Amino acid sequence: MSVLKFEKVSKSHGDTPVLRDIDLEVREGEFLVLLGFSGTGKTTLINLMAGLDTPTKGEVLFKGAPITGPGPERGVIFQSYSLMPWLTVNGNVALAVDTLFPQLSKVERAAKVDHYVKMVGLSHATTRRPAELSGGMRQRVNVARALAMNPEVLLLDEPLSALDALTRANLADEIERIWEAERKTCVLITNDVDEAIVLADRIIALNPDGTLGAEYQVTIPRPRERGEMNHHEGFKTLRADITNYLMNVGVEAKVEGSRILPDVTPIHGVPTAVAKAQEGLIDNRFLDFSQLHKVYPTPKGPLTVVEDFDLKINKGEFISLIGHSGCGKSTVLTMAAGLNEISKGAIKLDGRHVEGADPERAVVFQSPNLFPWLTAKQNVAIGVDKVYPRASQAERQEVVEYYLERVGLADAMDKSAADLSNGMKQRVGIARAFALSPKLLLLDEPFGMLDSLTRWELQEVLMEVWSRTKVTAICVTHDVDEAILLADRVVMMTNGPQATIGKIVDVDLPRPRTRKALLEHPDYYAYRQDVLDFLEEYEHGASPKSKPSTKTAASAIAAE
Repeated sequence: MSVLKFEKVSKSHGDTPVLRDIDLEVREGEFLVLLGFSGTGKTTLINLMAGLDTPTKGEVLFKGAPITGPGPERGVIFQSYSLMPWLTVNGNVALAVDTLFPQLSKVERAAKVDHYVKMVGLSHATTRRPAELSGGMRQRVNVARALAMNPEVLLLDEPLSALDALTRANLADEIERIWEAERKTCVLITNDVDEAIVLADRIIALNPDGTLGAEYQVTIPRPRERGEMNHHEGFKTLRADITNYLMNVGVEAKVEGSRILPDVTPIHGVPTAVAKAQEGLIDNRFLDFSQLHKVYPTPKGPLTVVEDFDLKINKGEFISLIGHSGCGKSTVLTMAAGLNEISKGAIKLDGRHVEGADPERAVVFQSPNLFPWLTAKQNVAIGVDKVYPRASQAERQEVVEYYLERVGLADAMDKSAADLSNGMKQRVGIARAFALSPKLLLLDEPFGMLDSLTRWELQEVLMEVWSRTKVTAICVTHDVDEAILLADRVVMMTNGPQATIGKIVDVDLPRPRTRKALLEHPDYYAYRQDVLDFLEEYEHGASPKSKPSTKTAASAIAAE
């Protein structure tokens, strides 16, 4: 039976079309996932289902009747939590229960609140207020509040996207468990392919032009445990099909380049001509972390955040640093950048101790920190003007424009930063870092705030520009696929405090790499499993059992 139905629905905001000629049926009891990226109209679709918006053309029906506004039969969970900050967990859930079920006795309403708070695993936190909860716990309250309304359809608008990877995975499992128990009709919007496959009965991709794209039936038996999915051929095939479809319709080649990099030399002495970019530098142990410690003073005494971090990196290597939230990844990176004092041990770059910030060590943060009143070109030029004091103004301008072209901003160089999208701002940040011709490139979750499609695009951009410079690089990430895609070695950190290196995996996959090629490589899922196994082992705070292993996943399989 059809619960929700779209009949030739189009939606425009002013003269801008968002959705075009949507014909869609949502069947009773199914878990439908709408998969797409920023600007494809996903949220507009959910708002039409919820009755929070009306179509420009066509009709949206609930059980055959036109939807004219919101209703308790359609519960919505948004990306933001929208909790009352002065109310407790129970108070926030009771707000919905008291409004919708005034006919119930006080005892019955309290029992209903308790039931749904327990269902999302928050019985231990009933008296806490939102400020005392983590992001994941606040979203659980949101889920409990929506479920307590006992809706016939649960509409989920990217409810997990603001959460860290581990919390996101755990809450997705919780949503699936609730769906299994309640058998409500669920519609989920996401930009995460793995999340879509784990949860859905049916996946529909949304095209950038606002039309419905390819449809995929997910026939993998439930429950779908994430670790087991990594070995499931059906999962691998479906994952590759969906990823390739989304890349084909959404990721266009935006890397351009007609300019030639001028043969000028920055102040720290590394030639910028690509062919000479690494001449004159030591090859082995180019970057040397030696028994690195970071200790912070606290009222209860010294707190050791990072302990005995020991890593040797050769010139031109790309290292991914991965681990759970709070494991000290960014602390290590900021010490390498000279932005965070070293408590004990040492970091040497090209044979010299790292002391304070220096443009020879360029950093790309999660937020690119641009000057909003300056253009893209001016933002990049600030650093270039400082590190190329002997170059002419024309040569410095050539350096700036070369790297902005490389990251796909040839047509947006003169736009102010305030007028750029988040993805375009991060492109400027990447261009600015490479334009310094650094000896070391440090990337601190540079794509963490971006949707998956933009993230995929910028990973391709980063790899393309890196392949030309072969600059030594470290990228902090929580994304397993990103870590493998970018790196020569994946360095995995144990949980903090007293975090250290738990395991190192050599990634022996051919370069240049693309996401499509990686998904088709026979060793890719073995590397992925190596990293996933480590993260699962440390999910609950395990301690390292032995010295770091450098055995690769592929060689381990070959030895068995």
